[in-house]
Amino acid sequence: MQTLSSGARLEIFDTLDSTSAEAKRRANAGETGPIWLLAKNQTAGYGRRGRQWKDEGGNFAATLLFEPQGNPAVFGQLSFVAGLGVIDALDKFARGDVLSLKWPNDVLALCTAKLAGLLLERIDHGGKSLLALGIGINLASVPQGLPYEAARLGDLLGAGRLLPTPQELVARLDQTFHDAYVVWRDHGMESIGPAWLERASGVGERVTARLPNETLEGIFGGIDETGALKLLQNGKTRLITAGDIMFGRVPPQD
Repeated sequence: MQTLSSGARLEIFDTLDSTSAEAKRRANAGETGPIWLLAKNQTAGYGRRGRQWKDEGGNFAATLLFEPQGNPAVFGQLSFVAGLGVIDALDKFARGDVLSLKWPNDVLALCTAKLAGLLLERIDHGGKSLLALGIGINLASVPQGLPYEAARLGDLLGAGRLLPTPQELVARLDQTFHDAYVVWRDHGMESIGPAWLERASGVGERVTARLPNETLEGIFGGIDETGALKLLQNGKTRLITAGDIMFGRVPPQD
C-alpha cells in the first residue's frame, strides 16, 4: 500500500462496485483514514441524490475517506475545498483557461460541459464524524446518454502535456486537496470562498435553480460565508443551500 505526500494511504482496485460504497464499508469496520480508494473500473458508481455515475472506461474514480478537523456543522464547506483541489490538479494537464467550477460541486470544461463531479458524504461511526469525498473525472471517455453536455480531459490537454493515468492523477490530487484543506482548516471560508469564486462559472449571469419543490430564476450573485448560492430576484436575495443549477432560462420539466 502506497503512502502519498499528505500522509494519506492509497489502495488501488482493478474493479470495484463503488469507491464511495467501499469507503462506507471501511468506515463501518472502524477505518478512519486518511485513505484514498482508487478503482480502475467502477461498476456501480453514483453521484448526488443516488444518481448513477456511468464509467465508459479509462476514467478516474476515487474516494478519500478521512476525519476532518473542526465543527461538523461546517463540513459541507469542504465541497468547495474539494472543487479547488480538483481544478488545481487538472490545471497541470489542461490548456489554460478552459476549466471552471459550477456550484456546488462540478468542474466544467469551456464553461458548459461537465468534466468532473464531486460527492461529499458524512459517515458517523463510533463517535467519530468521517467524510467520504468521492471524485469522478472523465479522462479518456465521456458517458453516453446524459441529459447534459460532458467533456473529457483527453480533448483539453495543453501543448506537450500527456493524459495522466489515474495513479498519477490521484497523487497530484492528494497534494492539491490537502493544500486547500489546510487553508480552510486555518482560515475557513474567508479564504476559500473568494478563491472558489475566481474560478466559478456563471457569476453575474441568469441561472435556473431546480429545488425539490420549486424552480426559480434569477442572477447568480455569488456565495455567502457558508457557501450558499445567492440568487438575486427583483432586488431581493434568496439563499440556495441545495439544488441543481443551470445556466440561463431552462424549459420546465414535463
